[in-house]
Amino acid sequence: MMKLFRMLKPYRVGVVLVLFMVLVQALSELYLPTLMADIVDKGISNGDIPYIWKIGGLMLGVAMIGMVCSIAASYLSAKVSLGFGRDLRSRVFSHAQRFTLKEFDQFGTASLITRTTNDITQIQQVLTMMLRMMAMAPMMMIGGIIMAVSKDAKLSLVLVVVIPVLALLILLIGRSALPLFKAMQKKIDRLNLVLRENLTGIRVIRAFGRENSERERFDDASGDLRDTAIRVNKIMAFMMPAMMLILNFSTIAIIWFGSIRIDAGQMQLGNLMAFVQYAMQILFSLIMVSIIFVMVPRASVSAGRVNEVLEAIPDITDPASPTASRQKGWLEFRDVTFSYDGAEEPALSNISFEAGPGEVTAIIGGTGSGKSTLVSLIPRFYEASEGSVRVDGVDIREMKQDELRLKLGYVPQKALLFTGTVAENIRYGHASASDEEVRRAARTAQAAEFIETLEEGYDSPISQGGSNLSGGQKQRLSIARALVRRPEIYIFDDSFSALDFKTDAKLRAALKQETQDSTVLMVAQRVSTVMDADRIIVLDQGRIAGIGTHAELMESSEVYREIVSSQLSAEEIAG
Repeated sequence: MMKLFRMLKPYRVGVVLVLFMVLVQALSELYLPTLMADIVDKGISNGDIPYIWKIGGLMLGVAMIGMVCSIAASYLSAKVSLGFGRDLRSRVFSHAQRFTLKEFDQFGTASLITRTTNDITQIQQVLTMMLRMMAMAPMMMIGGIIMAVSKDAKLSLVLVVVIPVLALLILLIGRSALPLFKAMQKKIDRLNLVLRENLTGIRVIRAFGRENSERERFDDASGDLRDTAIRVNKIMAFMMPAMMLILNFSTIAIIWFGSIRIDAGQMQLGNLMAFVQYAMQILFSLIMVSIIFVMVPRASVSAGRVNEVLEAIPDITDPASPTASRQKGWLEFRDVTFSYDGAEEPALSNISFEAGPGEVTAIIGGTGSGKSTLVSLIPRFYEASEGSVRVDGVDIREMKQDELRLKLGYVPQKALLFTGTVAENIRYGHASASDEEVRRAARTAQAAEFIETLEEGYDSPISQGGSNLSGGQKQRLSIARALVRRPEIYIFDDSFSALDFKTDAKLRAALKQETQDSTVLMVAQRVSTVMDADRIIVLDQGRIAGIGTHAELMESSEVYREIVSSQLSAEEIAG
């Protein structure tokens, strides 16, 4: 947790002011019992009414100072902790954006969401308490002990017995609760995962009538979290009564022994009343520490989880001095092999090919042959295990990631849109694109026709994930988003699968005109989509089973012939 608190440097003035306000508040609260003792022993005992008014007015002034300092400390501590939480969330979010897909696979999306929200909230709350309670408690305890001893040193022996007992109780409870707090955070991750899967997969769940089983799965995750939370709360529920019991017995002991000392003439009544208040302040400061002990273990678990994210080094980093590219739009794979973590066999083995501007290179193969994995290596979503991927004659590991991705127009296999308007989603590819450029990209992507039928046209709203559009409409907007960028290299990762054959053919014809100066890499399942490509790469179990045009592969590649015969009739093949 202390690693994270280094981020408090911008707020050090606020922290110092909080500590100063807490100190003044503590001093005012420590001074009040002494003033009360003076009223009893000197004012009431002697019947000195002016003295009572004088000290009473002083007590009121001291109490007002304490109240003002308490309000100011609360405001400043909240401001510091909320600012710290905002900065920490921003840092975690920014760091996570640099992660490769490998790190996202490692942490899990649900866990990253929990760490950015719930975990940081826990740390933020504890920081507020630490600035107030953790600073207040030792001041009140040390000051209370000094003042209690000054009133009656022998009676202070009661505190010598009570304080270690309370401290031991706090320690035992803290040790019992820490493992449960760790378990709770993991179970919150699990609950978030189940909830996220249920909400994003609601159509599939309903289509297969799995609502009851999903409800049971959610109830299991929720019940597991509930059971752990109940165990934690049982421990905490035992703590407060136990402390109050010790506190009350301490008060009885102080009054008992104090009355004996008053009867013997060794102590005055006002001093006994002040001593009881100081004892309460000391013991309540220990209770404050116990509350912190309840929060700190959970926050320390949260801090550890946040630190795991911040300390995770992205698998892919930018070079210190990137190499200048010498060509435009050239793509080359040189003997590339790639394996996923924990996989027994490589997903890709010894992949080598070249693709240049003005050419369409298509990649086809069976399910699981490595098509999407291959194109994921170009934007450096993953890093090649062996060999090299070169863009414009430069190994992409020697290029800055931002510089590399500016050269690419990527259309993912699953079309993803963002909340906003149609135009904003297209401009996601090029923020400063003009209205005409947006419309031109939409026309090329065969999206203009359906956009113009929408009530607000290009200003029509897109709901989360594009759920108010069909699959084909989402794909066309994704393609328009890449086209408006006008990159050197286009990557279409099975981006035409939701289109009908007529729209597919019109789109490919329009793309030829729009991308004639760029390199086009096209992953596809349909033979009809790739037949006219300048180069077709056939993948089979992560290896190249053939490279050439449609006619050449029909002669040389058995794998390609099997794919063609499974999709086209004999007449279509002959034609």
